[in-house]
Amino acid sequence: MGNKQTTFTDEQLEAYQENPFRDRIVETFSEDGHGNLTFNDFVDMFSALCETSPRELKTIYAFKIYDFNRDNFICKEDLQKTLTKLTKGELPLEEVTLVCDKAIEEADLDGDSKLSFADFENMISKAPDFLSTFHIRI
Repeated sequence: MGNKQTTFTDEQLEAYQENPFRDRIVETFSEDGHGNLTFNDFVDMFSALCETSPRELKTIYAFKIYDFNRDNFICKEDLQKTLTKLTKGELPLEEVTLVCDKAIEEADLDGDSKLSFADFENMISKAPDFLSTFHIRI
């Protein structure tokens, strides 16, 4: 039994480096919440983000990644940060606000102007490409 070494292709490394959520992903999976991963944190991260992980597990971690203020809800400010990261800051604030308002209006099932995990889970269940896009290929 020798050491097995994982080799990443240039394409895989580039995809990770270009991921606008890379810092947030690492923070979410680190036990300390600051991005300092232990080996177990690292294994958990890749287990949750591998292509074959179940939808339920991916949904839990997607919610945590998008919940920037860690209040167990995705509020308008969390959505604004998410959209700004996704668009690399290229959308004007008015458009970001409009998209966030519309997303909350459509996904907020209980009318509290923020998304609970149940709201988020319902929204994700209607996204057929979620499983194929929420992963890190290793």
